[in-house]
Amino acid sequence: MANDFLFELGCEELPSGAVSVLAEALATNLVAVLEKAQISYGELRSFATPRRLAVFISNLQDEQPSQSLTRRGPALVAAYDANGQPTPALLGFAKSCKVAVSDLTVAKTDKGEWLVYESLSQGAKTRDLLAAMINQALSTLPIPKPMRWGMGDAEFARPVHWALLLYGNELIDCEILGVKTGRKSYGHRFHHPQAIEITKAENYEALLKEAYVLADFKARRALIVEQVEGLAAQHSARAVMPEALVDEVTSIVEWPQALIANFEKEFLDVPAEALIASMQSHQKCFALQNAEGQLLPHFITVANIVSSNPQQVVAGNEKVMRARLSDAAFFFHQDKKQPLSSHIPATENVVFQDKLGSLKEKTTRVQALMNFLEKPLQLDNQEASRAAELSKCDLMTGMVGEFPELQGLMGYYYARHDGETTNVALALNEQYMPRFAGDELPGSRLGLALSLADRLDTLVGIFALGQKPSGVKDPFKLRRHALAVVRMLVATPTALKLSELIAETQRVYGGRIPAADLPLAELKPFILERMQSYYQGLGFSVDQVLAVRARQDEWLYDFDKRIYALASFIKLAEASALSAACKRVNNILQQAGQSDTKAETINESLLEEGAEKALFTHLQVMEKLLKPLYAQEDYGKILSQLASLREPVDAFFEQVMVMVDEQAVKKNRLQLLARLQSLLQGVVDISLLVISQ
Repeated sequence: MANDFLFELGCEELPSGAVSVLAEALATNLVAVLEKAQISYGELRSFATPRRLAVFISNLQDEQPSQSLTRRGPALVAAYDANGQPTPALLGFAKSCKVAVSDLTVAKTDKGEWLVYESLSQGAKTRDLLAAMINQALSTLPIPKPMRWGMGDAEFARPVHWALLLYGNELIDCEILGVKTGRKSYGHRFHHPQAIEITKAENYEALLKEAYVLADFKARRALIVEQVEGLAAQHSARAVMPEALVDEVTSIVEWPQALIANFEKEFLDVPAEALIASMQSHQKCFALQNAEGQLLPHFITVANIVSSNPQQVVAGNEKVMRARLSDAAFFFHQDKKQPLSSHIPATENVVFQDKLGSLKEKTTRVQALMNFLEKPLQLDNQEASRAAELSKCDLMTGMVGEFPELQGLMGYYYARHDGETTNVALALNEQYMPRFAGDELPGSRLGLALSLADRLDTLVGIFALGQKPSGVKDPFKLRRHALAVVRMLVATPTALKLSELIAETQRVYGGRIPAADLPLAELKPFILERMQSYYQGLGFSVDQVLAVRARQDEWLYDFDKRIYALASFIKLAEASALSAACKRVNNILQQAGQSDTKAETINESLLEEGAEKALFTHLQVMEKLLKPLYAQEDYGKILSQLASLREPVDAFFEQVMVMVDEQAVKKNRLQLLARLQSLLQGVVDISLLVISQ
């Protein structure tokens, strides 16, 4: 037998960022306790609104399965004495099982025969377990700052007002977080504040909808997107709808109603990004753009009520929005009254990191790194120095103080206003690119250099202090910085070597960081781990990444060319056989104590077998063929040419014994294998590949 199950926890308005997180965690925790109890179930649905978390489970089995238990006692040879009477060991075992000796059976195993007691444990009724399961699931929810209310000891994200727990039509009578369970839920705070009687678990969602509550988070989100996009289309506009904002709005309404409102065109003199940030951050509203991406003097707000006078709601939102945009305009116009460079002295008073100095010291180091990057990236000396000097000045402005997410971007606008060169202004914005995984890279060489220098300064400094990320803790976002460094170097044809960049950054720090090399020695592997994750995300396997790393882990642009060449090579029919042959070559050289043998001149007079002569001929031809291809860095052609070595290599291993008694012949054959190894592993170490046949 099975019944539907419903649990709802009603509370005061949850923080918007906690609604979906707690709902998902509650569902996950319930699944875990059900599976641990071995109780089967059908579909699980999670519900979440600002005032409730709920879980519906269909066809929840009404009891645990019975379990067969076997306890092993003494060995048969030790269970009875010479007279056939039970020994104390057997009697003690039977007593511990609370049965007579006659209730025990003999079990035969590979290690002999044993007395055992077999019993059947009846599974518990699900209804008897539900209260404990719910409390257990609630106890491990991710609530950073739980609160108490009233006189009880219960803790939750917000005070709990009601709890509903049904199994089929039956109410499970218990206490959840200090509240006695019942059949009552509550509808919309304004449209339907009275209680709702839930008689059947299956009726929950429909009854709440009648009470102006869309309990399904995903359905409510989809409706918001539909309403906002539809309203924008009616005004020939496109809504700016970042995923995080849509989720946040979904988390603060139970019955969404999208409304369009306006603001004065005069505000459009302020950078669009600042206006959008104000709309999103303070008012949780959606900005509107035209087909060309220009900001329009309209916005969409999502109300949590169906108003009899929607224009009044619109007017209220416009009034508040006007105040918010006025603040943004004030910051913008005030900031422009003094040049960006006037903030340079203020950066001396802002600590980057206690032991690494101020932001001013950081920009000085970045200037030095820009000087190092100037020649390879063909930067203008004055622009490189100026971009670094101004790089952190916008952090001192009123606009960035109010909207930290505009750092860099406001630097661009203020630099343009001050008459700085376009390259410098662009670099001030691009220094923070990529801002997140998948974000675009800096579009200019100057911006790339500034971003690279800034991130390397952070990585080297923090690693030198021994503060590398551990677990989920990464306060300086070093993983993100390392990934950004990888992506920029991969996209930069200039031969910027990773170790050289780290060493130069360390040199620039001078006495600011400890002299010990150990923490910094961990930085390059850390960056390469981010690179491995990056390429795995692109669909490459771990063995493919390691195969290329074995030959190139400094110039990441070159690494990228090699791994894409490898991707084509492994599709060839010969790839698997050549990889296996390369493994065999490595093993032979290692067993001979010559794993580090360098390819030397082969003595042709010592080549006795036809197969080794043929292989030597092929190697000579291949070496001559590949030389110009290496000069062109045409790794794809190099690897495809190697495919022709399969037949002579197979023939060699089938017909030639390497480890012969004649030392001169053996050494010559080992040299031949070393030459083969050098060819096969020139682009990537194909011996590390795992290729399915």
